[in-house]
Amino acid sequence: MPDALRLALGTLTVVRVPAPRRVTSRVAGAAMVLAPAVGVLLGAVAAAVLAGVELVGAHRGASPLVDLLGAVLAVGALALLTRGLHLDGLADTADGLGVKGTDDGVRERRLAVMRAPDVGAFGVVAVVLVLAVQVVALATCASAGLGTAAVVTAVAVGRLSLTGCCTRAVPSARPDGLGAAVAGSVPWLAAAAAAVVVLLGVVLLGWVDSAGSAALTGSLVLATVAGLVVGALLLRRCLMRFGGITGDVLGAVVEVTTAGVLVVAAIGAGLA
Repeated sequence: MPDALRLALGTLTVVRVPAPRRVTSRVAGAAMVLAPAVGVLLGAVAAAVLAGVELVGAHRGASPLVDLLGAVLAVGALALLTRGLHLDGLADTADGLGVKGTDDGVRERRLAVMRAPDVGAFGVVAVVLVLAVQVVALATCASAGLGTAAVVTAVAVGRLSLTGCCTRAVPSARPDGLGAAVAGSVPWLAAAAAAVVVLLGVVLLGWVDSAGSAALTGSLVLATVAGLVVGALLLRRCLMRFGGITGDVLGAVVEVTTAGVLVVAAIGAGLA
């Protein structure tokens, strides 16, 4: 197994794989380019959970709570499959962003808060809100018949945001840690190619899952773009506050991007 694939699977999932023989900038960059593919695998498992709940619910009689239950279990499965890594990053990033101040040492204080093992009020609120948004939006997509495609799209696009966070223009906030290992490791051309592949995959998935509905497929494409914009805005805020990326920032961008995709997909499915 190539080192890049080992690094991608070992970092982004609970799958136990042999450690990479070496982690160079090229290996780290290739791993981040592979992140959307890992997202497809994770999203497929979540989609299977969602579809399984819907199948059992349909067999026993339709209920308004079936879609909500399926969404809860699907989002929970994603948390288990990733060891809650991205949610932990979201909590730490929210706590870091909550530190006020304008003096020269405020950036170091924010980074220190992010490294602390406990979770503050900002972190708790952020995790609860983002999870609630993901669950409700996914349940809405499921009720419109677009649940499986929406969750695969959201998880894959969430990981595509990692690729963008690691392009050459984005620095690391610290000299060590995951952020330092992957910062600036992805060439612009590779990031653009990954984005094109993901977008084409979304179009194909939406077309197949929605039985050729142009409106539903279009809502997934719009959701992809919107989710990436939301993730980019959060990244920009973190760069201003922390001076670069950390592993926590990467996790936060993944979760917020995923939520953004699901919200826009839910709105689009409701209007289609």
